[in-house]
Amino acid sequence: MMLIALIARDKPGALQTRLDNREAHVAYLRETGVVSQAGPLLDEAGAMTGSLVILEVADMEAARDWAGNDPYARAGLFASVELIPWKKVI
Repeated sequence: MMLIALIARDKPGALQTRLDNREAHVAYLRETGVVSQAGPLLDEAGAMTGSLVILEVADMEAARDWAGNDPYARAGLFASVELIPWKKVI
C-alpha cells in the first residue's frame, strides 16, 4: 500500500456546490475505507476553498479512480486536483 496526498482547489465561487455535495462526499470518505485523514482547505477568513485527503491505496491508478468518483469531483467542484505520493514521517 502507498499513501497519496490529494490536494484539490475549488473553482472560484463554488461554495454552494461544496455545501450541496458535502454529505455525499463525507459518506464517500467513510465508506470507501481508504482515507487515512481528510479535511477542507481554508482561506484566511476560515471559508472552505479546497480539500486535503490522504489516501492509503494500492497504487496511483487506485488513487485516480478514487478521486474521479468523489462526489465533489462528480459535481464539478474542483478547479484542480493533484495526487502526490506521500511518506508519513510523524
